[in-house]
Amino acid sequence: MVFSNLSFLYYFLPATLILYFITPMPKGSPHLRNIVLLAASLVFYAWGEPVYVLLMIAQCLSAWGFGLLIDRYRGRKASKAFMLISMLITLSGLVFFKYTNFIVSNVSSLLNMSFSGIANTTLKEIALPIGISFYSFQILSYTFDLYRGNTDVQRNPLYFSTYVTLFPQLIAGPIVRYVDVTGDLVSRKHSTSRFALGIRRFIIGLGKKMLLANLFGELVSIYKQSGDSSLLFAWIYIVAFALQIYYDFSAYSDMAIGLGHIFGFTFLVNFNYPYIADSITDFWRRWHMSLSSWFRDYVYIPLGGNRVSTARAIFNIMLVWLLTGFWHGADWNFVVWGGFFGVVLLIEKFVIGKLLAKAPMLLRHAYVVLIVLISWVFFDSAGLLEAFTVIARMSGFRISGIFGAAAVYYLRSYAVTFIIGIIGATPIPKLIADKLSMKPLLFTVLEPLVLLHLLIASTARMVDGSFNPFIYFRF
Repeated sequence: MVFSNLSFLYYFLPATLILYFITPMPKGSPHLRNIVLLAASLVFYAWGEPVYVLLMIAQCLSAWGFGLLIDRYRGRKASKAFMLISMLITLSGLVFFKYTNFIVSNVSSLLNMSFSGIANTTLKEIALPIGISFYSFQILSYTFDLYRGNTDVQRNPLYFSTYVTLFPQLIAGPIVRYVDVTGDLVSRKHSTSRFALGIRRFIIGLGKKMLLANLFGELVSIYKQSGDSSLLFAWIYIVAFALQIYYDFSAYSDMAIGLGHIFGFTFLVNFNYPYIADSITDFWRRWHMSLSSWFRDYVYIPLGGNRVSTARAIFNIMLVWLLTGFWHGADWNFVVWGGFFGVVLLIEKFVIGKLLAKAPMLLRHAYVVLIVLISWVFFDSAGLLEAFTVIARMSGFRISGIFGAAAVYYLRSYAVTFIIGIIGATPIPKLIADKLSMKPLLFTVLEPLVLLHLLIASTARMVDGSFNPFIYFRF
């Protein structure tokens, strides 16, 4: 089930809200409501993954049980052993389902090359459980934080399972750490203002998804099916994809944060206008912030961070970014994508950092946009050959011409959408909303009308059955 379909919006969510809020909270304890949330989350996941919900439950119980052992033997070697075993179990599930096909196919290719076709390893394609990358990282963060003493053990298996399976952020993040929501799990308050804030955030996210991300996604699909190999169409495609992935993923994060407010949870912001960044370092402080901070705190810093020799620091940065790329997908184009960012960040850190800081702001923004657009080519391509073909076209090679008939047509057709999308990716809409909020009478009337329009227009797109995938569901 996804947030942007009629079943969720008009059946599942209202039913869950009714059950949740009619469930009592004796003495302010959310125990019974946590049970409702856990049951709703399991139904939400089983709607599309009826078999793999058992895997998720098993992972929850395993991590919860080992958490008790880590806490019981704290300060002894057994505690570290249980921590490592728990993390190994969690990672083994992620590796098996996400990377087995990749590993076997590459090993098979190497063996075929080495032994001239003697080896011919085949494996039935293993389906990837939706959201496994996200909930596995949430489990790992709990296990590691518990071992390091950064959080208390959760002795209630229902509470821990609620944390892992919480449907607002289960499928595509943001990656929520146990330490950030532990207080909300055991004690939380609800209010009309917070409920209204959650509804507002959810509808804005829904509008971003249905009215912007999906339109850009349609254009991306048109390019891939088109025979137009002009320079212009290559650039139209990659700009469209850059806007699609931003609105697609940030929309899901907005909806997750909004639902969190509704149910009394506070999820951290996952995007902060990344396309206005003035360096790639700054870009990754703004894009998918829950993932970049996760790798920083659980991989980069434990490796020594920047408190090591230059050679080791270079190794640490490259390892983190290769892992970041591999986390996104089991294919070489994702590894190259992560490695590409690792190299650029190293260049910024050790070569051009001071020079970049002194450059005009417009030049810094242009540099960031160019680097990010090139990176998205690798991210969206089916393989390295396709990626290099698109980059060649963007560079003026292997093109049919500067302007293609299809490119000109779709540029005119989507011109207004591009303008809205580009402006919407900046703080300008928020600044306008903030100024309007200073006029309470006008804002009180205008805001509900805008939100109602977004909801109606988004619903119309759902009824129409238009292009409606979530990019990060495949990770």
